[in-house]
Amino acid sequence: MGKKRFMFFACLLLFTILPSFSYAGITTESPLSLGQTLTSSNGVYELGFFSPNNSQSQYVGIWFKDIIPRVVVWVANRENPVTDSTANLVISSDGSLLLFNGKHGVVWSSGETFSSNESRAELSDNGNLVVIDNASGRTLWESFDHLGDTMLPFSTLTYNFSTGEKTVLTSWKSYTDPSLGEYVGQITPQVPSQVFIIRGSTPYYRTGPWAKTRFTGIPLMDDTYTSPFSLQQDANGSGSFTYFDRNFKLSHLILTSEGSMKRFRHNGMDWELSYEAPANLCDVYGVCGPFGICVMLVSPKCKCFKGFVPKSIEEWKRGNWTDGCVRRTELDCQGNSTGKDVNIFHPVANIKLPDFYEYATSVDAEKCHQSCLHNCSCLAFAYIHGIGCLMWNQYLMDIVQFSAGGELLSIRLARSELGRNERSKTIAASIVSLFLFLILTSAAFGFWKYRVKYNAHVSKDDWRNNLKSKDVPGLEFFDMKTIQTATNNFSLSNKLGQGGFGSVYKGKLQDGKEIAVKRLSSSSGQGREEFINELVLISKLQHRNLVRVLGCCIEGEEKLLIYEFMLNKSLDTFVFDSRKRLELDWPKKFDIILGIARGLLYLHRDSRLRVLHRDLKVSNILLDEKMNPKISDFGLARMFQGTQYQENTHRVVGTLGYMAPEYAWTGLFSEKSDIYSFGVLLLEIISGEKISKFSYGEEGKTLLAYAWESWCKTQGVDILDQVLADSCHPLEVGRCVQIGLLCVQHHPADRPTTLELLSMLTTKSDLPSPTQPTFTVETRDDETPPNDLVSVNEITESVIQGR
Repeated sequence: MGKKRFMFFACLLLFTILPSFSYAGITTESPLSLGQTLTSSNGVYELGFFSPNNSQSQYVGIWFKDIIPRVVVWVANRENPVTDSTANLVISSDGSLLLFNGKHGVVWSSGETFSSNESRAELSDNGNLVVIDNASGRTLWESFDHLGDTMLPFSTLTYNFSTGEKTVLTSWKSYTDPSLGEYVGQITPQVPSQVFIIRGSTPYYRTGPWAKTRFTGIPLMDDTYTSPFSLQQDANGSGSFTYFDRNFKLSHLILTSEGSMKRFRHNGMDWELSYEAPANLCDVYGVCGPFGICVMLVSPKCKCFKGFVPKSIEEWKRGNWTDGCVRRTELDCQGNSTGKDVNIFHPVANIKLPDFYEYATSVDAEKCHQSCLHNCSCLAFAYIHGIGCLMWNQYLMDIVQFSAGGELLSIRLARSELGRNERSKTIAASIVSLFLFLILTSAAFGFWKYRVKYNAHVSKDDWRNNLKSKDVPGLEFFDMKTIQTATNNFSLSNKLGQGGFGSVYKGKLQDGKEIAVKRLSSSSGQGREEFINELVLISKLQHRNLVRVLGCCIEGEEKLLIYEFMLNKSLDTFVFDSRKRLELDWPKKFDIILGIARGLLYLHRDSRLRVLHRDLKVSNILLDEKMNPKISDFGLARMFQGTQYQENTHRVVGTLGYMAPEYAWTGLFSEKSDIYSFGVLLLEIISGEKISKFSYGEEGKTLLAYAWESWCKTQGVDILDQVLADSCHPLEVGRCVQIGLLCVQHHPADRPTTLELLSMLTTKSDLPSPTQPTFTVETRDDETPPNDLVSVNEITESVIQGR
């Protein structure tokens, strides 16, 4: 036994040292042995033996040639690896592919025999391994009929309703084990069909029904989307779903061992993730139960349809929504077979259509409505362009409401749900609304005339003189026409994001220079003082980790700041996005953390003006084309003079979750207030979780509480975003978690200074042990927040009054 094992490893070493031998095809005279490969004529794909975990087990597979790391797209012997050094893949005289494990016999075969005297196996240019009859040129067998976990362009998922036969995707058991995993991807025999991911026997994810060129449950597939898929289906449910991608030479769709369907394209240097599902909790099948709606970007995630209430109030409050919702008022069709007079339909927009739909033959939306109305068992209907009429005769399951996109679903309710006096209330409300509208319109017109008259006295020259008196060096004044031209008149397509004080747009000047334009809204709360403050501050601060201001534009009510353009937008678009987070490995995240710390050190210690930012958060960190971080948004910053190190304010501003306790409750801010914000930001970057939306366990632990618990148990390693697990050093991650906890200590004196913070990040010196931080108390919907404390997660607010 020992001698055989030695021979096997000796052969493997020989095959590794010598260049692999590649040839055109497998014939009865020339089988494929260990160390040999079969290459497609276009040089894109390669067939051969491989070991996914560098073990003794070998598999026959197909992968992209010359792409590192290797991406395997098909495996023959998934359940039966070979271990003999003389293993080979042969083709028999009857056209069957046979994999021999040396003297141990056949471990895998193509499973079919043909009346062929002579045949050969070739690897086609689209990655399909085919067996061809030499005499007729007919294809006898192909790997595309026996998919693994991957679809290549022009491969197909199929379902034959008559025979029950189907072509499916089956995940690997793990990243290094190609044996059959627990997830299966397939199309359904429903009309119209949809793609399902099944975990064991339980649905895990579905795309929603197909509508000519798109899946209705994927908002990304809108009218502007060029679909790389096609789905053909006959009336009885047999169909085929084909993937094609003519724009990219290398691309594939994979069902991972974790149950995610991911689409990758190769840009010539690296793989780009262009699609992933499920990408969030709402994508998981039935998370909100029957008649429950999972709402994207809202917490809590689940809500009931109008006219429905949670089936179990207690479970609903605990965050267990799988029991779903039940009707508050049952439907009554007994006295009227149509239910026309006692029932109404309530439309709900932006919906991922529920499962268990039935296709109706209605030709237009009105007939679809009438068909459901006159059928007492019809609970809901939807008319979809590209499909027609769909109806639901049983409970509605797996419903998502998107912020944009989706379909209009009309659900049947008892008329009493609208209320007996609904009509009179509507009329009264309309009259009152009209009256108020007239008053507000008159007031707004009067106010506008006043502002126009007032602004005639406050000219652009007044602003410029004010700014010049503050010694703003090298500041360029742009006129409004220039900025409107650069931003295509502030078009939505140029909009980069929404901040606490207004919108940010991308622009391009006539000389080709790209800029970012911050357009302050008149209702933003940032007036003349804050505007000048931000302009003066940024123009006087010069550091590679601070955003650079180029100029401004002031015209009437319009106040615009013009910055250097940051190609990669803000850090939150990477940290919190399920797809883009894959572009940041741990070394890059650590570089970003260091850059932010260096920028903060400059503000606090090294610049001629000592500056406290007061609104440090992930969305206020911008990234340039090289992913270098730059601190931005100085509208709330304060300058200190001489030895001054802290101040008290009666107007507390900032973002809850990031604000230090002493600042939120007493108005006292100092260098240590920014350090607290940095600690929160650091833990968010490590975990990939937003502090405003994170909730862990039945107790609903906050991110800080979870980080503390993690540090106590595992030195903080398990808080790390799992997509970074392969690129990090656990000790470095644990050290960063410890630094984050030191930054969020309750007492400012226990937090490091900015200089100490940078030293902690750049050296291996021993760190003090943090104590348990004071965690933010979260208020629930049915509770009143203390005093006038209001938590606003996404924007800067100024509603806390200091004592």
